[in-house]
Amino acid sequence: MISSLHGAVLHSTADQVIIDVGGVGFSVAVPADVAHTATVGEKLLLHTSLIVREDALSLYGFADRSELEIFGLLISVTGVGPKSALGVLSHLTVDQIADAVTGEDDAPFRRVSGIGPKTAKLIVLQLAGKVHPVSAASTKITNAPVDVVDQVAAALVGLGWSEKVAAEAAAQTAAEATDAERDSVAPLLRRTLALLGPARV
Repeated sequence: MISSLHGAVLHSTADQVIIDVGGVGFSVAVPADVAHTATVGEKLLLHTSLIVREDALSLYGFADRSELEIFGLLISVTGVGPKSALGVLSHLTVDQIADAVTGEDDAPFRRVSGIGPKTAKLIVLQLAGKVHPVSAASTKITNAPVDVVDQVAAALVGLGWSEKVAAEAAAQTAAEATDAERDSVAPLLRRTLALLGPARV
């Protein structure tokens, strides 16, 4: 079992990276935020899941173990395959998934391509009691007004980024910003756009 990979990025697309590990290039399907931040030539650590099928071996990689664990739970749900699970993790953070399941709200899952109403309900039902918020992002932004961070994230979604990428980028820049930048939307948005670069839509 390949449980992790650490090596230089050789190539990156919207949903895949190729990592050079000891001279071997591994093709790994990844969430959108990982693909977006992967830089050719730089080292990348991924926590991976190897999915074995009769006709293929496929690697799925994640930036942290909490996402890998959620991925494993998602593919245990009836009707959710690896690609659909990856789609969920491309659009929603671990906290957003946990909040939706805890609140018995299947709407966030229905917005993911490939997840129908029935499957969305099954995700909520079958993951009940199994997922809990990590709250890493909220810990980072305790000094920033939550409404400002939310407005920045909403603006980024409007510009073409997924909800997950937008929320994580807004939280990261809020954690690193000056007090003045945290007080209003415009400067924090400018700083976040500088971090993200061109949108991948």
